[in-house]
Amino acid sequence: MMKKDSFLKGTLIASIAIIITKVLGILYVIPFYDIIGTSGGVLYAYAYSIYNLFLNISTAGIPIAISMIVSEYITLGMFDAKERVYKISKKMVLIISVLAFLILFLFSYYVSIFFVGGISGSTPKKDIDLAVKAISLSLLIAPILSVYRGYIQGHKYISPTSISQVIEQFIRIIFLLVTSYLCIKIFKTSVTIGVVASLLGAFVGAIIAYIYLQVKKSKNKDKFEVKDDKKDNITNKEITKKIIYFCIPLIIISVTNDLYNIIDMKLIIKGLYMIGYPAKDAELISSIIATWAPKICMLIMAISMGLTTSLTPHIIEKYTKKDYKGSNQMFNKAISTMLFASLPMTIGIIIFKDEIYNIFYGASAYGGNILAISAVVTLVIGILTVANTSLQGFKKFKTVIISTLTGLVINTILDIPLILLFHKLGLIEYFGTSTATIIGALISLCIVMIYLKKKYKFSYISIFNNFIKISLSSIVMALVIINLNYFINVNPTSKIFITLKVFIYGIVGLITYLVTLYLNNGFKTIFDIDIVRFIKSKLKKAK
Repeated sequence: MMKKDSFLKGTLIASIAIIITKVLGILYVIPFYDIIGTSGGVLYAYAYSIYNLFLNISTAGIPIAISMIVSEYITLGMFDAKERVYKISKKMVLIISVLAFLILFLFSYYVSIFFVGGISGSTPKKDIDLAVKAISLSLLIAPILSVYRGYIQGHKYISPTSISQVIEQFIRIIFLLVTSYLCIKIFKTSVTIGVVASLLGAFVGAIIAYIYLQVKKSKNKDKFEVKDDKKDNITNKEITKKIIYFCIPLIIISVTNDLYNIIDMKLIIKGLYMIGYPAKDAELISSIIATWAPKICMLIMAISMGLTTSLTPHIIEKYTKKDYKGSNQMFNKAISTMLFASLPMTIGIIIFKDEIYNIFYGASAYGGNILAISAVVTLVIGILTVANTSLQGFKKFKTVIISTLTGLVINTILDIPLILLFHKLGLIEYFGTSTATIIGALISLCIVMIYLKKKYKFSYISIFNNFIKISLSSIVMALVIINLNYFINVNPTSKIFITLKVFIYGIVGLITYLVTLYLNNGFKTIFDIDIVRFIKSKLKKAK
């Protein structure tokens, strides 16, 4: 029996689901990359980067938009209208998803030309073509699944949709690992066939998740049925306009984030090829920057998303009440919370860049350095995401779109020039493209923060003060870890012992960070709590 979730319970469940799906998304790459190898990793990165773009065109913003509109109509007692929202959105998304599938499937060869056209010695175009065709099948089910999730969430049933996300991810990973292992290791097919088979996991996972939600809904028909036969005084055209109004800004923002990856993949390969890198090396670096290093860094985003999810609704509530001072405080707290969780993790990844990359993918000439810079990119993008989410809560879509597109254009313009500049200066050339991304994202963030300051008189002094305290605590943590590593000079070669080393040093670093943050009064200024009293009160309640 389905029960409606309270705001706090819903937020908790959604946050846990996000973290579980992200953690699963991090862990599976260890055995998967071992199965498909570097060449398979490059092919997989090509296919998934372009698929994510088309998927977001078809689905980005749909669950949120449908959820908000359905919830609004239920509150107003417009049960006929809320059912029409579901039917209309389903038809709209079905048309878009079929078109997206046909475009990607029929023009998949041109995708391969876009990525590697004119570069000799690169991944064969026919392999990229086949991989893109395989992943495009998911576009026939994933968008419909997103509509269904939004409809159920609109009725305040958060648990089923959150569980469906975990199911989808779990099934996709199991299918991906089993098929790739059977094809490559058991039946000795080519790596290309193994990767193509694994890409079908996204299609299978989405189908199973959809079936799960269908079963849950069919067992609880009474909770979704229209309460009366009254026809609400709102036309289908008005409903369609409302859906589009909510979805378009979110689609643009999400698609822009995918374009960062796709443009970087293309320009990295071109830029490195221009300065003499072999095609295979350029492709490998490109795939690590666009796909494999970010997968490790997903934990930074996962924890931050879980921490900030509960803050965003409060920002919206205060804005609706025109409490701009309260909105400012919540915005600052959201950014500070993001920094609290992500900055020490970023520094930890930088310190253990080679060990962590080795644990996931094996030793690499490029992997460790790329992972370090990717952690910084993820941190900056994470802060920008929190800022954009807050601005969306204020319904300032135009400003979000302007800031996002500005960052993308700057990133595109700077990619190759920075690669060439770094080469001339004797620096690591492929850091140029990550630096371009960081610059673009920081400029986007500045646009958002300047707008909020001018429009609503926002102040960011508390963010600055918290940043200083978090940074100092992180620096102390880093010094302890580095010195520990210096005095206890252990350099294990086994992955098990490398993992154990990173884990132990990580625990020491975490304790150092938390204690230092407590001593400099960081917990008080970030979370408005006395952490010692808070822990004591919880322990008393537990007894």
